[in-house]
Amino acid sequence: MRILIATSEAVPYAKTGGLADVTGVMCREYRKMGMDAHLVMPLYKKIKDGRFRLKDTEIRINVPVGGRKIKGSIFTDEYANYFIECDEFFDREELYGTPEGDYTDNASRFVFFSRGILETCRALNFNPDIIHCNDWQTGLVPLYLKTLYKTDKFFKNTATLLTIHNLGYQGIFPVSEILFTNLGWELFNPEGIEFYGKINFLKAGIISADVLNTVSYTYSREILTKEFGSGLEGVLKTRIDDLYGIINGIDYQEWDPLQDKFIPANYNKNDLTGKTICKIELLKSLFKTSKKEDALHIPLIGIVGRLAEQKGLDLVTDSIDELMSFGVRLVILGKGEEVFHRNFLEIAKKYKRLVSVTIGFDEQLAHRIYAGSDLFLMPSRYEPCGLGQLISLRYATIPVARKTGGPADTIQDYNPLLLKGTGFLFSDYTPSAMMDALKRAFCVYTDMQKMKKIIINGMKKDFSWKKSAEKYVEIYKLAIKNKKINKNKLMPWT
Repeated sequence: MRILIATSEAVPYAKTGGLADVTGVMCREYRKMGMDAHLVMPLYKKIKDGRFRLKDTEIRINVPVGGRKIKGSIFTDEYANYFIECDEFFDREELYGTPEGDYTDNASRFVFFSRGILETCRALNFNPDIIHCNDWQTGLVPLYLKTLYKTDKFFKNTATLLTIHNLGYQGIFPVSEILFTNLGWELFNPEGIEFYGKINFLKAGIISADVLNTVSYTYSREILTKEFGSGLEGVLKTRIDDLYGIINGIDYQEWDPLQDKFIPANYNKNDLTGKTICKIELLKSLFKTSKKEDALHIPLIGIVGRLAEQKGLDLVTDSIDELMSFGVRLVILGKGEEVFHRNFLEIAKKYKRLVSVTIGFDEQLAHRIYAGSDLFLMPSRYEPCGLGQLISLRYATIPVARKTGGPADTIQDYNPLLLKGTGFLFSDYTPSAMMDALKRAFCVYTDMQKMKKIIINGMKKDFSWKKSAEKYVEIYKLAIKNKKINKNKLMPWT
């Protein structure tokens, strides 16, 4: 199968969030399976300036963006991934914007990228069986194939899958930006790309992709409701038969406590001695204490991720005094909304040597927090998949999370009567519900045998990419089948 993964970011090249982790590892997994798989993404400044050995293919494309034709150059690397160069759009410090806001020309930037993907395929004479699109930045690709490229024989057998990693980000732009897409005004209607008087790039993909999926089964059902649908629940309900949910995997080579070079001691489920050493060293470096008794008797709670409202961090700030009354230590690593930067830094100042806050991203510290913490806290308002709980389970750190999206699908709530479970879940979005889950965890923390049982249960779970990739291949086949069935069918927005 010929697979093209179209994405605005991917590890190790450029990353702002979990999308990059997913797409980068996915492509490698397909190649292990013997697939002809390639990534295509913008050639950002940070990729140019990085350690990557890129080669200019000397292939050029001309991409219509409104009334202009903008030139792009195709680069490749040793893994046969492709990068579309256009300094006008991508020679910038950041991917999507600055702390002051999104780039004002993001519509034209990703019109160029989406249509440039198709022009790149033609220029390389690579006609994929499936183009796997990801989020709003590539949402126009399926729509272009069903409109401007509808009669192009080169793509007659190319199907599309659109993965919605987070419905909260949709690529919504003023109606005037439709001119850059070169699509007709007949598409500006409620069945088309119109969205409350604006245009919506993610909606473009939802109405036109052959198959849709999200990154957990629970999230795929949640987004059909008004609470989680972000205004698109009605459109998604029309595609319910083509909507699937597949849990993301994690890279078991990068995230392996037995071989992790970032942590002070290695361990696995058969010998957890190194876990204690990791906790002692983390306490020493962050809280200036090296007492072994602290490692044995004080719960250490870790939070790693984006500091944003979506992550439910207001529950943490609202209950911080009660939380700290239990004699815990709290370590936070992340970057995001300024209000949370300020709030957590104030908390760290108030609870000096009890709370550690690092604003930004530190790869080594992230690994050390996963390895050294006893509990990993994820109180998200909504969580399409979440990678943090998957990593924490692998690192013998028990997740405490809100029962939504991915955490609901990947964490088994602990049952003290049956002694079964891998973590602690809560449903209501309230500080008291979160604290009740944490109190249950604290009770178990005092019982070493129960703690070990939960830890081993979690470490036995398999969230490697191999399982997820196999499921993706199955829905690729469904997309190809849908393409053939609906080949001459009129779309509802035509």
